[in-house]
Amino acid sequence: MDIWKLWKGGTHLRGANIYQRRVYPELDGSVFMGSGVVGPPYIQEDFDRLAVLGANYVNISHPGLFAEQPPYDLDQGIQDNLDKLLVMVEEADMFAVISFRTGPGRAKFTFMLEDVGDWFDASYLNDTVWQDEKAQDTWVEMWRYTAERYRNNPIVVGYDLMVEPNANDVYLGIWDPEVFYDSYKDSLYDWNQFHPRITAAIREVDPNTPILLGGMAYSNVDWLSYLQTSVDTHTVYTVHQYAPHQYTHQWWSDLENTYPGNFDTNWDGVKNQFDRAWLDGLLTTIDTFTASNAVPVAVNEFSVVRWVPGAAAFLDDQMSLFEQRGLNYALWMWEVSWEP
Repeated sequence: MDIWKLWKGGTHLRGANIYQRRVYPELDGSVFMGSGVVGPPYIQEDFDRLAVLGANYVNISHPGLFAEQPPYDLDQGIQDNLDKLLVMVEEADMFAVISFRTGPGRAKFTFMLEDVGDWFDASYLNDTVWQDEKAQDTWVEMWRYTAERYRNNPIVVGYDLMVEPNANDVYLGIWDPEVFYDSYKDSLYDWNQFHPRITAAIREVDPNTPILLGGMAYSNVDWLSYLQTSVDTHTVYTVHQYAPHQYTHQWWSDLENTYPGNFDTNWDGVKNQFDRAWLDGLLTTIDTFTASNAVPVAVNEFSVVRWVPGAAAFLDDQMSLFEQRGLNYALWMWEVSWEP
């Protein structure tokens, strides 16, 4: 089939993310994340349960196939794990997108900066991909290799080049896109100079598989309009929707905000009405981007902590608004059945 049609003309892919990372025995022990190179371990029944609920799409949020440290060689254990996941997704009769969270010059701890000094120390941090041209070049080569390996896999319907580019935060602490691009446009920190090279490498070996491309600031909706569009005609642009964090990321013992509710949603000191209309307004950024560029957009991560008040209604309204816009979407995340 023409898999590009899955990303156009309405919502066709509805599913969830699975998440795996490298196992660090000195941090994780021998049980918590399983005994493999990557964890936690998924089994066939995990995917079967997801498919029974109606999903037809798994966003595999996974370590890249090349090592994170020089000389950035192929990691056979990581590749074997991805191969195994794809077999299970196919057995469950779903499609898959391969999304790389980590790779040359990027470790998973970039997503856990607030935990430094808690369960890991600063020596585990590795974000050199934003400062090291060699790391970026090898990330390009990693994707060329990956595309050549999986280009004929019938269930692979997309390559997500990097999960949540974040140089603006991890090195610079800049959350205003205009400030960032005024100072760092075309530098190694700038994802807009990096992603075209990855796309070009993929297209040298795979002309057909759609490419998924999110923006800086962890693919925040507000940064979508600053993402440089690709010359590639089979690119899908993505956002991750966790706004407002004051609602979606509340800890269970400190619940203050509800959906619907009234609170300061954007840290400006003024309370806002937080409801379906608020979400609809947030998503107009996507409307403008799609209309201006005539390209498809997908929401390949969105979620809320399960215990916050109104969580189910919040998710229902978001999915309804995605459907109205014809967006494919994947929930974060589908938990593994691995009990530890």
